[in-house]
Amino acid sequence: MQLFVGLGNPGTKYARNRHNIGFMALDEIASDHGFAPWRRKFQGQVTEGRLGREKVVMLKPETFMNLSGQSVGEAMRFYKLSAKDVTVFHDELDLAPGRIKVKTGGGHAGHNGLRSMHQHITDAYRRVRMGIGHPGHKDRVSGYVLHDFAKADEVWLDDLLRGCSDGAAHLAEGDSAKFMNAIGLRMKPAAKKELKEKPPQGATAQPKPLAEDTRSPMQKLMDKFS
Repeated sequence: MQLFVGLGNPGTKYARNRHNIGFMALDEIASDHGFAPWRRKFQGQVTEGRLGREKVVMLKPETFMNLSGQSVGEAMRFYKLSAKDVTVFHDELDLAPGRIKVKTGGGHAGHNGLRSMHQHITDAYRRVRMGIGHPGHKDRVSGYVLHDFAKADEVWLDDLLRGCSDGAAHLAEGDSAKFMNAIGLRMKPAAKKELKEKPPQGATAQPKPLAEDTRSPMQKLMDKFS
């Protein structure tokens, strides 16, 4: 069994915030893969289902971001899991919008949700780092992450979330490369090809046919001397 965790803040006020992209990813996966209805447990919202060959519990902590680890730790103890069984989806300031990386271990880089995870379950869990970009100055970070995604972000955000769902079974089965490939297929812009009629190489263009002359013999003769 594995535990997929999305980081975010509870309530409609925060639902479309950049900080809540982890919640959004789990909602997309649960919807696409037929998971059970969400229910309250472990100080959060929980659902269960299967991804490929793996049974997966998904958890959205409702303790607010800074205390996320409390909820995750409670769920881990209940299911007798270790940190290596946990995958956390979270927003990442250090990646450009739409970029994504998977890693295990490492620091929290000031992310309060990850800081809480470190405190309660150690740093040995796997992370899906979902890029949201950086506002440019550290003093603007709080307002930036607690603000809704811009309209211009909707296209890449939808593709990113759908890509996470497409590759979720690969992630659950431990194949991060195939998970990333599934996302790449969604994020890669469709090639725009202009369809132009060109003669084959070496061939000469054929002149357009002349319109048929429908004049009578008498009209032709009159036109010749007019």
